[in-house]
Amino acid sequence: MKKALIVGASKGGTALLKIFQETAIVEIVAVIDRDDKAPGLELAKRMNIRTGNDWRPFLTDDIDIVVEATGEKDVFAEISQKRKKNTLVIPGEVAYVIAELVEEKEALISTLKSETARLDLILNSTHDGMIVVDGFAYITHMNDSAAAMIKVDKQQVIGKHVLEVIPTSQLPRILKTRKTEIHQEQELENGRKIITTRIPMIDESGRLFGALAVFKDVTEVMKLAEEVTNLKDIRMMLEAIIHSSEEAISVVDEHGKGILINPAYTRITGLSEEEVIGKPATADISEGESMHMQVLKTRRPVRGVRMKVGPKSRDVIVNVAPIIVDGMLKGSVGIIHDVSEIQRLTNELNRARQIIRTLEAKYSFDDIIGTSEEMMVAIEQAKLAAKTPVTILLRGESGTGKELFAHAIHNASDRKYNKFIRVNCAAISETLLESELFGYEEGAFSGAKRGGKRGLFEEANNGSIFLDEIGELSANTQAKLLRVLQEREIVRVGGTKPIPINVRVIAATNVNLEKAIAEGTFREDLYYRLSRMPIHIPPLRARKQDIVALCRHLIHKLNQDYGRNVEGLTEEAIRYLLSYDWPGNVRELENVLGRAMIFMKFNEVLIDVHHIPPLQMPQNKALAEEPTFASSIGPLDEMLEKYEAQLIEAALLEHQGNKTATAKALGISIRSLYYKLEKYDFAKKYTQ
Repeated sequence: MKKALIVGASKGGTALLKIFQETAIVEIVAVIDRDDKAPGLELAKRMNIRTGNDWRPFLTDDIDIVVEATGEKDVFAEISQKRKKNTLVIPGEVAYVIAELVEEKEALISTLKSETARLDLILNSTHDGMIVVDGFAYITHMNDSAAAMIKVDKQQVIGKHVLEVIPTSQLPRILKTRKTEIHQEQELENGRKIITTRIPMIDESGRLFGALAVFKDVTEVMKLAEEVTNLKDIRMMLEAIIHSSEEAISVVDEHGKGILINPAYTRITGLSEEEVIGKPATADISEGESMHMQVLKTRRPVRGVRMKVGPKSRDVIVNVAPIIVDGMLKGSVGIIHDVSEIQRLTNELNRARQIIRTLEAKYSFDDIIGTSEEMMVAIEQAKLAAKTPVTILLRGESGTGKELFAHAIHNASDRKYNKFIRVNCAAISETLLESELFGYEEGAFSGAKRGGKRGLFEEANNGSIFLDEIGELSANTQAKLLRVLQEREIVRVGGTKPIPINVRVIAATNVNLEKAIAEGTFREDLYYRLSRMPIHIPPLRARKQDIVALCRHLIHKLNQDYGRNVEGLTEEAIRYLLSYDWPGNVRELENVLGRAMIFMKFNEVLIDVHHIPPLQMPQNKALAEEPTFASSIGPLDEMLEKYEAQLIEAALLEHQGNKTATAKALGISIRSLYYKLEKYDFAKKYTQ
């Protein structure tokens, strides 16, 4: 047995202590740490392992392994110098990695246990038997109902090949054919007759990962339907059996009039006895043909027919068999299987998958539409930048697709399997933005959560963070962001301890940062840090040759959103769109196409000019006339101020007093606009 000495009892050392303690080939001689309150020392004491503050007395010749988990280079160097030649020294970085892996393993095990428990709860909540096999036909799940029908201990059959447990199972065939088999009759080895539905399980990528069998025991009901000789003599017994069954059953006489239903039937269809008994067999059907009437005509049973029943149009599968006594047709009996619950669970799973996809980067470079030279240059620059960890600054007008580029860059980088966090710096108030980005410690401010909170930079560790509208950051937040870019570490609000992070920053802005630097609203040093790899995304007016391809892509997307089947645009409509300069860029183009599709009739498949709303820049009476000067010439600075005031007022009128839109139109920050409103006494006149 190897003897080991652990130096450092923090996170890494504690993790290795747990691992070594679980193995029989390593004996822990002692655990050392200068901090008497280190978690590893407390654990070692509970394990009756020696502890200490100095490792030197414990480094004897019989020590085979020394784990240096302090992370201090001097300690590692000294241990390496004083160790015996055959003593192995494990550095602190390894201990840290092992600690992370142990935490990840424990979290994964906990998640898997939780998911397995949830799945078992769902499977065991139904009276139907359910068996799930993997892609090689080995049983992975079996609910209690299935185990009771097959008469096996489900804990003993999990992991066995399905044919060892049910020799007549057809699930291996489903794995080969990938086809669903609905409501098939099967007899088990114990003589039970079941009606089963077999479904292949295929993920979104088309990969087959298993199969599911759902089945019901219909032995008693089918036996009664085949062997009954006198319905009147045994009616009471038949009613008792049917009413106690969890299967939904309906019985009609030879004329197709309802004579018997059970509570399970009422629960599924929502129809009471008064609405069914004595009424035609079609009374419960909301969609489909009556299988009772078909069986009464053909005297042959039917299996696995889909239909909708009851006032709520419940989706069900029905089996109907004739009741024949002494060669005479006396009626028919139907068994209804509710499939809406399985569909509901499937829909919930699909919605969960959609939610998960929204937490990740959704787009790639294939989703960027454009073949113009300007766009191809931007795409090539972005692809080149994606392969490096460099900070990227996306520049372009509003609506040009900066966020689309950010998604694509993350998905093309080696960080694509980690988180992609999106932050709109202008959408979060200045007081909250700092705590959202960098997190906060407990008690940092009134209302702070107990234990503090991780910030978005910590959430994005080892991934990417997209900071949109970076030009709107306050001076204090700019300083903190500069520290992140320079030192690769953050300090939480109310904290003093720096936290190292490894995050790729992708910033975006439609503000003239150079002008903001000149006005003193944006830090010059932060600008140079962000501009390591600037990428300019051209406006739509500079790449009009891409409009046709963009329209084709957007119409396909809008068809899915609106449930339409629009095929494209007429030549006149294309010429009309090409004649416009698109100040709102691709976002405005999508808006115009969406409005055009709303005005179209459902039988129209091509967007024409009369469907498209008028395309013209918003005009304003105040802008129709050029700002004018007084006839008299005065000092230059006074005349410049008058001209500036006229321009600002004209822009405010054009944007109906919206200060954010006015500031963007003038190419200045919102802070500068407020300053000028105060300067020219416009603050009270134009309120938002």
